[in-house]
Amino acid sequence: MPTFYVVPDGIEKMVKYFMRRYNNLPMFITENGYAQGGDSYTDAEDWIDDEDRIEYLEGYLTKLAKVIRDGADVRGYFAWSVVDNFEWLFGYTLRFGLYYIDYRTQERSPKLSALWYKEFLQNLHENQ
Repeated sequence: MPTFYVVPDGIEKMVKYFMRRYNNLPMFITENGYAQGGDSYTDAEDWIDDEDRIEYLEGYLTKLAKVIRDGADVRGYFAWSVVDNFEWLFGYTLRFGLYYIDYRTQERSPKLSALWYKEFLQNLHENQ
């Protein structure tokens, strides 16, 4: 499995850079996600119990919220990806989705991160 680094500070630094460099032009973050994969995943429950993805999203969204409070004009954020899919470089060996796909039956099941993300968005909406 390839190495993907988890560096939440990176999203804050990148947004600040674009904010300064391009006079706070409105921004949309269109792909930000966590890859699951490797030999430790043997059945659907292993894929669905994705607490590492929750930690990832929480870290990145916390840093993104901070930079927005500091004045960045971020107008959208899209987690990659809603469902597990075919990745051009890695085929079906990695899973980025908030929903698990059984590729044999096409059955879709929410991962823990999908439930967490739904609750996160509901709380965000209620607090506005």
